[in-house]
Amino acid sequence: MQVLPAQVADQIAAGEVVERPASVVKELVENALDAGARAIRVELEDGGKTLIRVSDDGQGMDREDAGLALQRHATSKIRTAADLIGVATFGFRGEALPAIASVSRFEIEASADGVTGTHVRVTGGKVEAREDAVRQRGTTITVRALFFNTPARRKFLRATATETRAAVEAVTVLALTRPDVAFGLTSDGRALLDCPPAVQLIDRVRSLWGREVADTLLPVSHREGPLEVNGFAQRPAQARPAGRKGYVFVRGRPIRDPFILRAGEAGYRSTVAPGDRPSLVLFLDLPGDAVDVNVHPAKLEARFRDKFFVEKVVEEAVRASLAPLNAATPLGAIGYRLSGIGGDQEVMLPGGMPLELFAADHPVADSRYPRAPLMQVFDTYILFQTESGVAIVDQHSAHERVLYEDVMRQLTGDGVPAQRLLLPLTLDFSPPELEAIDAHRELLQRVGFEIEPFSGRSVVIHTVPNPHPRFDAARCLQELVSDLAGGRFGGWQNRLERFAATYACRAAIKAGNRLDADEMRGLVVRLLTATLPAHDVHGRPSMVQLPKDELERRFGRT
Repeated sequence: MQVLPAQVADQIAAGEVVERPASVVKELVENALDAGARAIRVELEDGGKTLIRVSDDGQGMDREDAGLALQRHATSKIRTAADLIGVATFGFRGEALPAIASVSRFEIEASADGVTGTHVRVTGGKVEAREDAVRQRGTTITVRALFFNTPARRKFLRATATETRAAVEAVTVLALTRPDVAFGLTSDGRALLDCPPAVQLIDRVRSLWGREVADTLLPVSHREGPLEVNGFAQRPAQARPAGRKGYVFVRGRPIRDPFILRAGEAGYRSTVAPGDRPSLVLFLDLPGDAVDVNVHPAKLEARFRDKFFVEKVVEEAVRASLAPLNAATPLGAIGYRLSGIGGDQEVMLPGGMPLELFAADHPVADSRYPRAPLMQVFDTYILFQTESGVAIVDQHSAHERVLYEDVMRQLTGDGVPAQRLLLPLTLDFSPPELEAIDAHRELLQRVGFEIEPFSGRSVVIHTVPNPHPRFDAARCLQELVSDLAGGRFGGWQNRLERFAATYACRAAIKAGNRLDADEMRGLVVRLLTATLPAHDVHGRPSMVQLPKDELERRFGRT
Protein backbone atom coordinates (compact mmCIF):
# COMPACT_ATOMS: atom_id res chain seq x y z
CA MET A 1 0.00 0.00 0.00
CA GLN A 2 1.25 3.50 -0.79
CA VAL A 3 0.15 7.12 -0.76
CA LEU A 4 -0.68 8.36 -4.23
CA PRO A 5 1.49 11.07 -5.73
CA ALA A 6 -0.11 14.52 -5.65
CA GLN A 7 -0.39 14.66 -9.45
CA VAL A 8 -2.25 11.34 -9.60
CA ALA A 9 -4.56 12.39 -6.77
CA ASP A 10 -5.31 15.64 -8.61
CA GLN A 11 -6.18 13.76 -11.80
CA ILE A 12 -8.47 11.42 -9.86
CA ALA A 13 -10.19 14.47 -8.38
CA ALA A 14 -10.41 15.90 -11.89
CA GLY A 15 -12.26 12.77 -12.95
CA GLU A 16 -14.90 13.52 -10.30
CA VAL A 17 -15.19 17.27 -10.82
CA VAL A 18 -14.24 17.88 -14.47
CA GLU A 19 -16.33 15.81 -16.85
CA ARG A 20 -16.28 18.25 -19.77
CA PRO A 21 -15.70 21.96 -20.52
CA ALA A 22 -19.09 22.82 -19.04
CA SER A 23 -17.90 21.42 -15.69
CA VAL A 24 -14.95 23.79 -15.76
CA VAL A 25 -17.21 26.73 -16.62
CA LYS A 26 -19.53 25.83 -13.75
CA GLU A 27 -16.75 25.63 -11.16
CA LEU A 28 -15.07 28.85 -12.27
CA VAL A 29 -18.29 30.87 -12.42
CA GLU A 30 -19.28 29.56 -8.99
CA ASN A 31 -15.92 30.71 -7.63
CA ALA A 32 -16.50 34.14 -9.16
CA LEU A 33 -19.90 34.40 -7.49
CA ASP A 34 -18.45 33.29 -4.15
CA ALA A 35 -15.84 36.06 -4.57
CA GLY A 36 -18.60 38.69 -4.72
CA ALA A 37 -18.43 39.39 -8.45
CA ARG A 38 -20.98 41.82 -9.90
CA ALA A 39 -20.09 41.06 -13.52
CA ILE A 40 -18.83 37.76 -14.99
CA ARG A 41 -17.64 37.19 -18.55
CA VAL A 42 -17.06 33.74 -20.07
CA GLU A 43 -15.17 33.17 -23.33
CA LEU A 44 -15.07 29.85 -25.17
CA GLU A 45 -13.23 28.56 -28.20
CA ASP A 46 -14.06 25.25 -29.85
CA GLY A 47 -16.76 24.58 -27.25
CA GLY A 48 -14.20 25.06 -24.44
CA LYS A 49 -11.91 22.33 -25.69
CA THR A 50 -9.34 24.86 -26.89
CA LEU A 51 -10.00 27.77 -24.52
CA ILE A 52 -12.11 28.66 -21.49
CA ARG A 53 -11.63 32.08 -19.93
CA VAL A 54 -13.69 33.37 -16.98
CA SER A 55 -13.19 36.96 -15.84
CA ASP A 56 -14.82 38.65 -12.87
CA ASP A 57 -14.69 41.84 -10.82
CA GLY A 58 -14.85 40.10 -7.43
CA GLN A 59 -12.57 40.47 -4.44
CA GLY A 60 -9.64 38.91 -6.29
CA MET A 61 -6.55 37.31 -4.73
CA ASP A 62 -3.15 38.45 -3.57
CA ARG A 63 0.06 36.59 -4.47
CA GLU A 64 -0.12 34.23 -1.49
CA ASP A 65 -3.79 33.27 -2.02
CA ALA A 66 -3.23 32.72 -5.75
CA GLY A 67 -0.63 30.11 -4.86
CA LEU A 68 -2.73 28.49 -2.14
CA ALA A 69 -5.72 28.26 -4.48
CA LEU A 70 -3.83 25.65 -6.52
CA GLN A 71 -3.32 23.35 -3.55
CA ARG A 72 -5.85 20.61 -2.85
CA HIS A 73 -8.33 21.32 -0.06
CA ALA A 74 -7.25 24.96 0.24
CA THR A 75 -10.44 26.94 0.78
CA SER A 76 -11.62 30.18 2.33
CA LYS A 77 -15.20 28.90 2.63
CA ILE A 78 -15.01 26.69 5.73
CA ARG A 79 -12.69 26.16 8.70
CA THR A 80 -14.22 23.21 10.58
CA ALA A 81 -16.62 20.36 9.83
CA ALA A 82 -19.33 22.30 11.67
CA ASP A 83 -19.13 24.96 8.95
CA LEU A 84 -20.62 22.46 6.49
CA ILE A 85 -23.98 22.87 8.23
CA GLY A 86 -25.71 25.67 6.40
CA VAL A 87 -22.74 26.51 4.18
CA ALA A 88 -24.01 29.24 1.84
CA THR A 89 -21.23 29.34 -0.75
CA PHE A 90 -21.30 27.37 -4.00
CA GLY A 91 -17.88 25.86 -3.41
CA PHE A 92 -16.25 24.74 -0.18
CA ARG A 93 -14.05 21.69 -0.86
CA GLY A 94 -11.03 23.41 -2.42
CA GLU A 95 -10.59 20.75 -5.11
CA ALA A 96 -11.82 22.43 -8.28
CA LEU A 97 -8.85 24.64 -9.24
CA PRO A 98 -6.08 22.07 -8.64
CA ALA A 99 -8.17 19.41 -10.41
CA ILE A 100 -8.68 21.64 -13.45
CA ALA A 101 -5.04 22.74 -13.46
CA SER A 102 -3.89 19.10 -13.44
CA VAL A 103 -5.54 18.39 -16.83
CA SER A 104 -4.93 21.66 -18.70
CA ARG A 105 -2.64 24.56 -19.42
CA PHE A 106 -3.88 26.85 -16.70
CA GLU A 107 -3.38 30.53 -15.80
CA ILE A 108 -4.56 32.74 -12.94
CA GLU A 109 -4.33 36.49 -13.14
CA ALA A 110 -5.69 38.23 -10.03
CA SER A 111 -5.55 41.37 -7.96
CA ALA A 112 -7.08 42.04 -4.56
CA ASP A 113 -6.51 45.81 -4.51
CA GLY A 114 -6.62 46.86 -8.16
CA VAL A 115 -3.00 48.03 -7.99
CA THR A 116 -0.72 45.03 -7.59
CA GLY A 117 -1.54 41.66 -9.02
CA THR A 118 -0.10 38.24 -9.71
CA HIS A 119 0.01 35.93 -12.69
CA VAL A 120 0.52 32.18 -12.22
CA ARG A 121 1.00 29.67 -15.08
CA VAL A 122 0.49 25.93 -14.55
CA THR A 123 0.88 23.06 -17.01
CA GLY A 124 -0.57 19.67 -16.14
CA GLY A 125 -0.58 20.53 -12.43
CA LYS A 126 3.03 21.82 -12.36
CA VAL A 127 3.59 25.51 -11.60
CA GLU A 128 5.82 26.96 -14.33
CA ALA A 129 5.89 30.68 -13.52
CA ARG A 130 4.78 33.27 -10.95
CA GLU A 131 4.92 36.85 -12.10
CA ASP A 132 3.74 40.24 -10.95
CA ALA A 133 0.93 41.74 -13.00
CA VAL A 134 -1.02 44.97 -13.24
CA ARG A 135 -4.74 44.62 -13.49
CA GLN A 136 -8.04 45.79 -12.06
CA ARG A 137 -9.47 44.19 -8.92
CA GLY A 138 -10.84 40.73 -9.68
CA THR A 139 -9.73 37.44 -11.19
CA THR A 140 -9.28 36.00 -14.67
CA ILE A 141 -8.73 32.27 -15.07
CA THR A 142 -7.74 30.84 -18.44
CA VAL A 143 -7.91 27.13 -19.22
CA ARG A 144 -6.32 25.97 -22.48
CA ALA A 145 -6.10 22.54 -24.08
CA LEU A 146 -8.37 20.76 -21.59
CA PHE A 147 -7.36 17.10 -21.11
CA PHE A 148 -4.22 17.60 -23.23
CA ASN A 149 -2.34 15.19 -20.94
CA THR A 150 -5.18 12.66 -20.64
CA PRO A 151 -6.00 11.88 -24.29
CA ALA A 152 -8.40 9.09 -23.31
CA ARG A 153 -10.56 11.67 -21.51
CA ARG A 154 -10.31 14.15 -24.38
CA LYS A 155 -11.41 11.49 -26.84
CA PHE A 156 -14.80 11.29 -25.08
CA LEU A 157 -15.61 14.98 -25.53
CA ARG A 158 -18.57 15.65 -27.81
CA ALA A 159 -18.88 17.85 -30.89
CA THR A 160 -18.13 21.55 -30.49
CA ALA A 161 -21.80 22.55 -30.75
CA THR A 162 -22.78 20.02 -28.05
CA GLU A 163 -20.08 21.15 -25.65
CA THR A 164 -21.01 24.79 -26.28
CA ARG A 165 -24.67 24.13 -25.46
CA ALA A 166 -23.65 22.41 -22.22
CA ALA A 167 -21.49 25.37 -21.20
CA VAL A 168 -24.29 27.83 -22.00
CA GLU A 169 -26.65 25.75 -19.86
CA ALA A 170 -24.17 25.80 -16.96
CA VAL A 171 -24.02 29.59 -17.07
CA THR A 172 -27.79 29.88 -17.52
CA VAL A 173 -28.44 27.91 -14.33
CA LEU A 174 -26.07 30.09 -12.31
CA ALA A 175 -27.47 33.27 -13.86
CA LEU A 176 -30.86 32.28 -12.46
CA THR A 177 -29.42 32.10 -8.95
CA ARG A 178 -28.11 35.67 -9.07
CA PRO A 179 -30.21 38.04 -11.17
CA ASP A 180 -28.32 40.98 -9.62
CA VAL A 181 -25.07 39.90 -11.35
CA ALA A 182 -24.31 40.63 -15.02
CA PHE A 183 -23.40 37.58 -17.11
CA GLY A 184 -21.93 37.40 -20.59
CA LEU A 185 -20.81 34.42 -22.66
CA THR A 186 -19.14 34.40 -26.07
CA SER A 187 -18.26 31.38 -28.18
CA ASP A 188 -15.68 31.78 -30.93
CA GLY A 189 -16.30 35.52 -30.79
CA ARG A 190 -20.09 35.24 -31.01
CA ALA A 191 -22.22 36.46 -28.09
CA LEU A 192 -24.55 33.72 -26.84
CA LEU A 193 -25.58 35.24 -23.50
CA ASP A 194 -25.77 38.88 -22.53
CA CYS A 195 -27.66 39.34 -19.26
CA PRO A 196 -27.51 42.74 -17.56
CA PRO A 197 -28.22 42.94 -13.82
CA ALA A 198 -31.94 42.53 -13.09
CA VAL A 199 -34.08 43.76 -10.23
CA GLN A 200 -36.55 40.88 -10.46
CA LEU A 201 -36.04 37.24 -11.35
CA ILE A 202 -38.61 37.41 -14.15
CA ASP A 203 -36.42 40.04 -15.86
CA ARG A 204 -33.49 37.62 -15.78
CA VAL A 205 -35.76 34.92 -17.24
CA ARG A 206 -36.66 37.26 -20.10
CA SER A 207 -33.03 37.99 -20.86
CA LEU A 208 -32.17 34.28 -20.86
CA TRP A 209 -35.12 32.79 -22.74
CA GLY A 210 -37.03 35.71 -24.21
CA ARG A 211 -40.35 37.34 -23.46
CA GLU A 212 -42.33 34.60 -25.22
CA VAL A 213 -41.23 32.00 -22.64
CA ALA A 214 -41.31 34.37 -19.67
CA ASP A 215 -44.90 35.39 -20.39
CA THR A 216 -46.07 31.77 -20.03
CA LEU A 217 -44.83 31.59 -16.42
CA LEU A 218 -46.83 32.17 -13.25
CA PRO A 219 -45.22 33.23 -9.96
CA VAL A 220 -44.90 30.61 -7.22
CA SER A 221 -44.82 31.84 -3.63
CA HIS A 222 -45.72 29.49 -0.81
CA ARG A 223 -44.53 28.81 2.71
CA GLU A 224 -45.27 26.00 5.13
CA GLY A 225 -43.38 25.68 8.38
CA PRO A 226 -39.66 26.20 7.82
CA LEU A 227 -39.83 25.69 4.04
CA GLU A 228 -40.44 28.51 1.58
CA VAL A 229 -40.92 27.81 -2.14
CA ASN A 230 -40.64 30.56 -4.74
CA GLY A 231 -40.09 30.67 -8.48
CA PHE A 232 -42.21 30.10 -11.55
CA ALA A 233 -44.59 27.47 -12.93
CA GLN A 234 -45.74 27.41 -16.53
CA ARG A 235 -49.38 27.98 -17.43
CA PRO A 236 -50.96 24.57 -18.11
CA ALA A 237 -52.11 25.64 -21.58
CA GLN A 238 -48.47 26.13 -22.62
CA ALA A 239 -47.20 22.77 -21.31
CA ARG A 240 -45.88 20.46 -24.03
CA PRO A 241 -44.63 16.84 -24.17
CA ALA A 242 -41.07 18.00 -24.82
CA GLY A 243 -38.84 21.03 -24.43
CA ARG A 244 -39.74 21.84 -20.84
CA LYS A 245 -37.31 23.67 -18.58
CA GLY A 246 -36.92 22.19 -15.10
CA TYR A 247 -34.68 23.78 -12.48
CA VAL A 248 -34.47 23.27 -8.72
CA PHE A 249 -32.42 25.46 -6.36
CA VAL A 250 -31.91 24.76 -2.66
CA ARG A 251 -30.67 27.65 -0.54
CA GLY A 252 -29.55 29.35 -3.75
CA ARG A 253 -27.63 26.29 -4.97
CA PRO A 254 -28.69 24.52 -8.21
CA ILE A 255 -29.26 20.80 -7.73
CA ARG A 256 -30.50 17.86 -9.75
CA ASP A 257 -33.54 16.32 -8.09
CA PRO A 258 -36.08 14.60 -10.34
CA PHE A 259 -38.28 13.88 -7.32
CA ILE A 260 -38.71 17.58 -6.55
CA LEU A 261 -39.61 18.25 -10.19
CA ARG A 262 -42.01 15.30 -10.12
CA ALA A 263 -43.65 16.76 -7.02
CA GLY A 264 -44.01 20.07 -8.83
CA GLU A 265 -45.62 18.32 -11.79
CA ALA A 266 -48.03 16.60 -9.40
CA GLY A 267 -49.38 20.08 -8.63
CA TYR A 268 -50.71 20.15 -12.21
CA ARG A 269 -53.13 17.27 -11.63
CA SER A 270 -56.32 17.77 -13.65
CA THR A 271 -54.90 20.80 -15.49
CA VAL A 272 -52.59 19.33 -18.15
CA ALA A 273 -53.02 16.56 -20.65
CA PRO A 274 -51.26 13.30 -19.70
CA GLY A 275 -47.73 13.37 -21.09
CA ASP A 276 -47.37 17.16 -21.12
CA ARG A 277 -44.41 18.52 -19.14
CA PRO A 278 -44.73 22.08 -17.81
CA SER A 279 -41.65 24.19 -17.19
CA LEU A 280 -40.71 24.78 -13.53
CA VAL A 281 -38.15 27.05 -11.89
CA LEU A 282 -38.30 26.41 -8.14
CA PHE A 283 -36.26 27.96 -5.32
CA LEU A 284 -36.43 26.15 -1.99
CA ASP A 285 -35.30 27.96 1.14
CA LEU A 286 -35.10 26.09 4.44
CA PRO A 287 -32.80 26.06 7.48
CA GLY A 288 -29.24 24.92 6.85
CA ASP A 289 -29.50 22.03 9.29
CA ALA A 290 -32.47 20.60 7.35
CA VAL A 291 -30.43 19.87 4.22
CA ASP A 292 -27.01 18.34 3.51
CA VAL A 293 -25.25 19.72 0.42
CA ASN A 294 -22.06 17.66 0.90
CA VAL A 295 -23.29 14.51 -0.83
CA HIS A 296 -21.93 14.85 -4.38
CA PRO A 297 -18.39 15.60 -5.66
CA ALA A 298 -19.72 18.33 -7.98
CA LYS A 299 -22.30 19.56 -5.44
CA LEU A 300 -25.14 18.65 -7.80
CA GLU A 301 -27.29 16.88 -5.22
CA ALA A 302 -28.70 17.57 -1.78
CA ARG A 303 -30.15 15.35 0.93
CA PHE A 304 -33.18 16.56 2.90
CA ARG A 305 -33.87 15.64 6.49
CA ASP A 306 -37.59 15.25 5.66
CA LYS A 307 -37.83 14.55 1.94
CA PHE A 308 -41.54 13.74 1.91
CA PHE A 309 -42.41 17.02 3.63
CA VAL A 310 -40.39 18.94 1.04
CA GLU A 311 -42.10 17.17 -1.86
CA LYS A 312 -45.55 17.76 -0.36
CA VAL A 313 -44.93 21.49 0.08
CA VAL A 314 -43.54 21.81 -3.45
CA GLU A 315 -46.69 20.18 -4.87
CA GLU A 316 -48.90 22.50 -2.82
CA ALA A 317 -46.87 25.54 -3.90
CA VAL A 318 -47.26 24.79 -7.59
CA ARG A 319 -50.94 24.00 -7.27
CA ALA A 320 -51.55 27.25 -5.39
CA SER A 321 -49.89 29.20 -8.21
CA LEU A 322 -52.42 27.78 -10.71
CA ALA A 323 -55.48 28.71 -8.64
CA PRO A 324 -55.77 32.53 -9.07
CA LEU A 325 -57.70 33.79 -12.05
CA ASN A 326 -54.63 35.54 -13.42
CA ALA A 327 -53.42 32.01 -14.27
CA ALA A 328 -55.85 32.19 -17.22
CA THR A 329 -54.21 32.42 -20.62
CA PRO A 330 -53.85 36.03 -21.78
CA LEU A 331 -54.61 37.25 -25.29
CA GLY A 332 -52.12 39.85 -26.44
CA ALA A 333 -50.43 41.91 -23.77
CA ILE A 334 -49.53 40.54 -20.37
CA GLY A 335 -50.35 42.15 -17.08
CA TYR A 336 -54.11 41.67 -16.68
CA ARG A 337 -55.01 40.48 -13.20
CA LEU A 338 -58.34 39.48 -11.72
CA SER A 339 -58.89 39.94 -8.03
CA GLY A 340 -58.05 36.81 -6.07
CA ILE A 341 -60.36 34.54 -4.11
CA GLY A 342 -59.09 33.89 -0.63
CA GLY A 343 -60.05 31.86 2.42
CA ASP A 344 -62.97 33.03 4.50
CA GLN A 345 -62.80 36.59 3.25
CA GLU A 346 -65.59 38.07 1.17
CA VAL A 347 -65.07 36.95 -2.40
CA MET A 348 -64.63 39.90 -4.74
CA LEU A 349 -64.58 39.97 -8.52
CA PRO A 350 -62.87 42.47 -10.85
CA GLY A 351 -63.92 46.04 -10.31
CA GLY A 352 -64.64 45.40 -6.63
CA MET A 353 -67.93 43.64 -7.40
CA PRO A 354 -69.00 41.07 -4.78
CA LEU A 355 -69.36 37.59 -6.21
CA GLU A 356 -73.06 37.52 -5.28
CA LEU A 357 -73.74 40.16 -7.93
CA PHE A 358 -73.21 37.47 -10.53
CA ALA A 359 -76.07 35.49 -9.01
CA ALA A 360 -79.40 35.88 -10.81
CA ASP A 361 -81.48 36.27 -7.63
CA HIS A 362 -79.28 38.83 -5.90
CA PRO A 363 -81.17 42.06 -5.11
CA VAL A 364 -78.97 44.91 -6.29
CA ALA A 365 -79.38 47.66 -3.72
CA ASP A 366 -76.29 49.72 -4.46
CA SER A 367 -76.19 51.47 -7.83
CA ARG A 368 -72.38 51.59 -7.66
CA TYR A 369 -72.35 47.84 -8.27
CA PRO A 370 -74.63 47.01 -11.20
CA ARG A 371 -74.99 43.33 -11.96
CA ALA A 372 -72.12 42.31 -14.19
CA PRO A 373 -73.40 42.03 -17.80
CA LEU A 374 -72.83 38.68 -19.49
CA MET A 375 -73.07 37.85 -23.19
CA GLN A 376 -72.94 34.55 -25.06
CA VAL A 377 -71.36 34.47 -28.52
CA PHE A 378 -71.44 31.61 -31.03
CA ASP A 379 -73.48 29.69 -28.43
CA THR A 380 -70.10 28.68 -27.01
CA TYR A 381 -68.35 31.56 -25.26
CA ILE A 382 -69.45 33.79 -22.37
CA LEU A 383 -68.02 37.30 -22.21
CA PHE A 384 -68.02 39.75 -19.34
CA GLN A 385 -66.21 42.98 -18.57
CA THR A 386 -63.67 43.27 -15.80
CA GLU A 387 -61.99 46.34 -14.39
CA SER A 388 -58.94 45.67 -16.58
CA GLY A 389 -60.39 44.18 -19.74
CA VAL A 390 -62.64 41.39 -20.98
CA ALA A 391 -62.84 37.79 -19.75
CA ILE A 392 -63.91 35.13 -22.26
CA VAL A 393 -65.14 31.82 -20.87
CA ASP A 394 -65.46 28.60 -22.87
CA GLN A 395 -68.74 27.22 -21.53
CA HIS A 396 -67.88 23.56 -22.11
CA SER A 397 -64.40 23.81 -20.56
CA ALA A 398 -65.76 25.88 -17.67
CA HIS A 399 -68.54 23.40 -16.90
CA GLU A 400 -66.08 20.53 -17.28
CA ARG A 401 -63.86 22.08 -14.57
CA VAL A 402 -66.86 22.68 -12.29
CA LEU A 403 -68.20 19.14 -12.74
CA TYR A 404 -64.78 17.58 -12.25
CA GLU A 405 -64.34 19.24 -8.86
CA ASP A 406 -67.94 18.38 -7.90
CA VAL A 407 -67.51 14.75 -8.90
CA MET A 408 -64.22 14.37 -7.02
CA ARG A 409 -66.06 15.46 -3.86
CA GLN A 410 -68.93 13.09 -4.63
CA LEU A 411 -66.66 10.11 -5.26
CA THR A 412 -64.98 10.55 -1.89
CA GLY A 413 -68.21 11.45 -0.06
CA ASP A 414 -71.81 10.28 -0.14
CA GLY A 415 -72.34 10.57 -3.87
CA VAL A 416 -74.91 12.77 -5.59
CA PRO A 417 -78.73 12.63 -5.47
CA ALA A 418 -79.93 10.84 -8.60
CA GLN A 419 -83.07 11.29 -10.66
CA ARG A 420 -85.18 8.11 -10.81
CA LEU A 421 -86.62 7.48 -14.24
CA LEU A 422 -90.34 6.71 -14.66
CA LEU A 423 -89.43 4.58 -17.66
CA PRO A 424 -86.01 2.96 -17.21
CA LEU A 425 -83.56 3.18 -20.12
CA THR A 426 -82.38 0.03 -21.87
CA LEU A 427 -79.04 0.30 -23.67
CA ASP A 428 -76.79 -2.17 -25.47
CA PHE A 429 -73.02 -2.29 -24.97
CA SER A 430 -70.14 -4.30 -26.40
CA PRO A 431 -68.43 -6.96 -24.24
CA PRO A 432 -65.45 -4.65 -23.40
CA GLU A 433 -67.91 -1.91 -22.45
CA LEU A 434 -69.86 -4.29 -20.20
CA GLU A 435 -66.59 -5.15 -18.47
CA ALA A 436 -65.92 -1.42 -17.98
CA ILE A 437 -69.38 -1.00 -16.43
CA ASP A 438 -68.70 -3.86 -14.00
CA ALA A 439 -65.30 -2.43 -13.11
CA HIS A 440 -66.71 1.06 -12.44
CA ARG A 441 -70.18 0.16 -11.15
CA GLU A 442 -69.69 1.77 -7.74
CA LEU A 443 -68.28 4.97 -9.23
CA LEU A 444 -71.10 5.14 -11.78
CA GLN A 445 -73.63 4.84 -8.99
CA ARG A 446 -71.94 7.58 -6.98
CA VAL A 447 -72.38 10.04 -9.85
CA GLY A 448 -76.02 8.99 -10.31
CA PHE A 449 -76.15 6.03 -12.71
CA GLU A 450 -77.89 2.98 -11.21
CA ILE A 451 -77.28 0.22 -13.75
CA GLU A 452 -78.63 -3.33 -13.68
CA PRO A 453 -77.72 -6.18 -16.07
CA PHE A 454 -80.68 -7.18 -18.25
CA SER A 455 -79.94 -9.84 -20.84
CA GLY A 456 -77.12 -10.52 -23.24
CA ARG A 457 -75.47 -7.21 -24.05
CA SER A 458 -78.26 -5.07 -22.60
CA VAL A 459 -78.43 -3.18 -19.31
CA VAL A 460 -81.22 -1.23 -17.61
CA ILE A 461 -80.61 2.24 -16.17
CA HIS A 462 -82.94 3.15 -13.30
CA THR A 463 -81.45 6.48 -12.16
CA VAL A 464 -79.38 9.16 -13.87
CA PRO A 465 -77.63 12.36 -12.77
CA ASN A 466 -78.96 15.76 -13.79
CA PRO A 467 -76.01 18.19 -14.08
CA HIS A 468 -77.83 20.66 -16.37
CA PRO A 469 -81.19 21.00 -18.19
CA ARG A 470 -79.80 19.85 -21.56
CA PHE A 471 -78.24 16.70 -20.18
CA ASP A 472 -78.65 13.66 -22.43
CA ALA A 473 -78.25 10.76 -19.98
CA ALA A 474 -78.16 7.98 -22.57
CA ARG A 475 -75.58 9.70 -24.75
CA CYS A 476 -73.44 10.64 -21.75
CA LEU A 477 -73.40 7.08 -20.40
CA GLN A 478 -72.59 5.58 -23.80
CA GLU A 479 -69.70 7.98 -24.37
CA LEU A 480 -68.47 7.63 -20.79
CA VAL A 481 -68.42 3.82 -20.93
CA SER A 482 -66.80 3.88 -24.37
CA ASP A 483 -64.02 6.12 -23.05
CA LEU A 484 -63.50 3.93 -19.98
CA ALA A 485 -63.36 0.78 -22.10
CA GLY A 486 -61.08 2.29 -24.73
CA GLY A 487 -58.68 3.88 -22.27
CA ARG A 488 -59.11 7.34 -23.81
CA PHE A 489 -58.23 8.93 -20.47
CA GLY A 490 -55.62 6.29 -19.72
CA GLY A 491 -52.85 8.77 -18.93
CA TRP A 492 -54.36 9.55 -15.53
CA GLN A 493 -52.52 7.77 -12.74
CA ASN A 494 -55.27 8.11 -10.15
CA ARG A 495 -58.34 5.96 -10.91
CA LEU A 496 -60.82 8.33 -9.27
CA GLU A 497 -59.38 11.35 -11.09
CA ARG A 498 -59.51 9.48 -14.38
CA PHE A 499 -63.15 8.58 -13.89
CA ALA A 500 -64.10 12.09 -12.73
CA ALA A 501 -62.35 13.69 -15.72
CA THR A 502 -64.05 11.32 -18.15
CA TYR A 503 -67.49 11.92 -16.65
CA ALA A 504 -66.98 15.70 -16.51
CA CYS A 505 -65.99 15.80 -20.16
CA ARG A 506 -69.06 13.84 -21.28
CA ALA A 507 -71.61 15.39 -18.93
CA ALA A 508 -70.66 19.05 -19.34
CA ILE A 509 -72.63 21.62 -21.33
CA LYS A 510 -71.59 21.40 -24.95
CA ALA A 511 -70.39 24.06 -27.34
CA GLY A 512 -73.42 25.13 -29.32
CA ASN A 513 -75.85 24.99 -26.38
CA ARG A 514 -77.60 28.33 -26.06
CA LEU A 515 -77.76 29.46 -22.42
CA ASP A 516 -80.13 31.97 -20.89
CA ALA A 517 -78.93 34.77 -18.60
CA ASP A 518 -79.47 32.82 -15.39
CA GLU A 519 -77.61 29.78 -16.72
CA MET A 520 -74.66 31.89 -17.85
CA ARG A 521 -74.54 33.70 -14.52
CA GLY A 522 -74.76 30.47 -12.53
CA LEU A 523 -71.96 28.88 -14.56
CA VAL A 524 -69.69 31.88 -14.13
CA VAL A 525 -70.31 31.95 -10.38
CA ARG A 526 -69.46 28.25 -10.06
CA LEU A 527 -66.35 28.62 -12.21
CA LEU A 528 -65.00 31.61 -10.32
CA THR A 529 -65.33 29.75 -7.02
CA ALA A 530 -63.69 26.55 -8.32
CA THR A 531 -60.28 25.53 -7.04
CA LEU A 532 -58.57 25.84 -10.43
CA PRO A 533 -60.93 27.99 -12.51
CA ALA A 534 -58.62 28.80 -15.41
CA HIS A 535 -58.05 25.26 -16.72
CA ASP A 536 -60.15 22.32 -17.84
CA VAL A 537 -59.15 18.70 -17.25
CA HIS A 538 -57.41 18.36 -20.64
CA GLY A 539 -54.92 21.17 -20.10
CA ARG A 540 -56.89 23.62 -22.22
CA PRO A 541 -57.88 27.04 -20.86
CA SER A 542 -61.43 27.47 -19.59
CA MET A 543 -61.00 31.23 -19.60
CA VAL A 544 -58.81 33.67 -21.53
CA GLN A 545 -58.13 37.34 -20.89
CA LEU A 546 -58.17 40.31 -23.24
CA PRO A 547 -56.64 43.26 -21.40
CA LYS A 548 -58.04 46.76 -21.91
CA ASP A 549 -54.52 47.95 -22.76
CA GLU A 550 -54.42 45.49 -25.66
CA LEU A 551 -57.79 46.72 -26.96
CA GLU A 552 -56.58 50.30 -26.83
CA ARG A 553 -53.39 49.36 -28.63
CA ARG A 554 -55.32 47.59 -31.40
CA PHE A 555 -57.58 50.62 -31.88
CA GLY A 556 -54.70 53.09 -31.83
CA ARG A 557 -55.64 54.71 -28.53
CA THR A 558 -52.18 54.33 -27.03
